[in-house]
Amino acid sequence: MHKIKKTTIRPIKSLELLSHREIASLMASDKKLFKLFRQCALAVLNTGKHEDDAVKLLADNDDFDIRVLSQSRGLKLEVFNAPSSAFVDGALIRGIQDHLFAALRDIVYTQHKINRSVRFDLNNSAGITDTVFRILRNADCVRPNLAPNLVVCWGGHSIQREEYDYSKEVGYQLGLRGLNIATGCGIGAMKGPMKGAAVGHAKQQIRDGRYIGISEPGIIASESPNPIVNELVILPDIEKRLEAFVRLAHGVIVLPGGAGTVEEVLYLLGILMHPKNQNMPFPLIFAAPESSEEYFVALDQFVRTTLGSEAVGYYQIIIGQPERVAYEMKKGIERVQRFRRKIQEAYYFNWQLHIEQALQTPFEPSHENMSSLVLDYAQPVDQLASDLRRAFSGIVAGNVKAYGIHQIAKYGPYQLRGEPELVQALDVLLHGFVRQRRMRLGADDYKPCYELIG
Repeated sequence: MHKIKKTTIRPIKSLELLSHREIASLMASDKKLFKLFRQCALAVLNTGKHEDDAVKLLADNDDFDIRVLSQSRGLKLEVFNAPSSAFVDGALIRGIQDHLFAALRDIVYTQHKINRSVRFDLNNSAGITDTVFRILRNADCVRPNLAPNLVVCWGGHSIQREEYDYSKEVGYQLGLRGLNIATGCGIGAMKGPMKGAAVGHAKQQIRDGRYIGISEPGIIASESPNPIVNELVILPDIEKRLEAFVRLAHGVIVLPGGAGTVEEVLYLLGILMHPKNQNMPFPLIFAAPESSEEYFVALDQFVRTTLGSEAVGYYQIIIGQPERVAYEMKKGIERVQRFRRKIQEAYYFNWQLHIEQALQTPFEPSHENMSSLVLDYAQPVDQLASDLRRAFSGIVAGNVKAYGIHQIAKYGPYQLRGEPELVQALDVLLHGFVRQRRMRLGADDYKPCYELIG
């Protein structure tokens, strides 16, 4: 791999104006934060690469380093042994340059402010939501005086070619209707809708199209941003990332994916099924090409078995017909606009959506925590959805996150216990993902990071 031995980079937008005191405070940040920033910076510099193993990426680039330098004119980054694919004729690609400082802003600067400021209260639900809003506002993701037009697209990075092409066509149809896209910022079903929407926007002569990538440190370190992303924001943990998705979204389209996609679906269904949210319009569409109908047949059956028949009323399934997917989403967003106008609610952030603190509290996928999850029908359905979401979060960690991979290597697979019917439903769904190679990129010999005990 050819590398650029040394280069210096200045900010374009993020952190271009900081006071001397702010820079001094930034430089005094926790060393662990800078280590995390190094990992995420390496992922950003590998934008466009098809790789989802954070441990391998770090091992292949053990000589990579990045330093923050303080100057009277502000700050700059000094980068050593960066992959040459991030450069053109010796100059760093502009989008990657912007993403590097977005990572610095969100991982070091914002986290430093949260950890040291009494103004951020992470001990209650309202305080957590306020923190998510401030992070998004600092990243310029919440913008007033704009009509609702943001569609969140969820889906996997390890998908088939037909599914990727379908996701592009869905994005194209959304772009033709003036809708913007937010995804998890990676490849596959996260890149496809953005790429399609960019063409749709170009045809409609929309020059300010938004392609928002929403990530978190453990994910971005293993899934580099795709090249279409023009707004990158990194939330501190998976729970705040998920809340950012649903607070920003005016509608959600779920495309074929794997364990991470199911985690997102369970998170959203757990919220929508809460009594305080049941009268709130929130368009949710499951969409796949005809060749992948099996994916949503299996997911729909899993939802029915675990959360009950009431849960399926919160989404519609559309197979094929990308134009219809975009048309139905456009109609759904128009309902959202009428509802928010009626109650005089902001378009740019869904403050009215009630989220239980259990869904906002970070879950550490340790072996003890995974085995302690309560997977039975005795608990309320929204709590069951929350625990199932955590189970899938742990599986994602064991598959692609550096922490999870180390845990599995050291202690063996996670153990998940529950009622036999629930465990059987989990086994059927996950076995299907393994068979369809949805767990990891190129995982022909995938070894499960979990054991199911029922």
